Amino acid sequence: MFKSQDEKEKIKEVETIIGPSIRVKGNFNGQGNIVVEGILEGSLKTNGDVFIGDKAKIAASVEAREARIGGEVTGNIKIKKYMEVAATGKIFGDIECSSLSVERGAILNGKCTMLPERKDETKS
Repeated sequence: MFKSQDEKEKIKEVETIIGPSIRVKGNFNGQGNIVVEGILEGSLKTNGDVFIGDKAKIAASVEAREARIGGEVTGNIKIKKYMEVAATGKIFGDIECSSLSVERGAILNGKCTMLPERKDETKS
């Protein structure tokens, strides 16, 4: 997820971008992929993927299908599938995910719970 060519494809599929100069307060709900490069306070929930940039600061609970964390997150994180924490990532809260990758240098302060991978919910 979010590596080289794959990253370029993911960015094309992004529904919402919170740029580096943007500060958002409140509950943020979406269906598609979300990129956060700025500051977010409240909650962030999407059925898509979340990319949290290296300089982003989030004081919120985060729920998504997959996530790449490069910035600072203060709050609990629930990821249905795969979560990647970059070397610049700082997490102060509990994590729930099915698969986890943590680069050397990342900071994790909280409880980590590994869950069986959930299938995407589809409506019929």
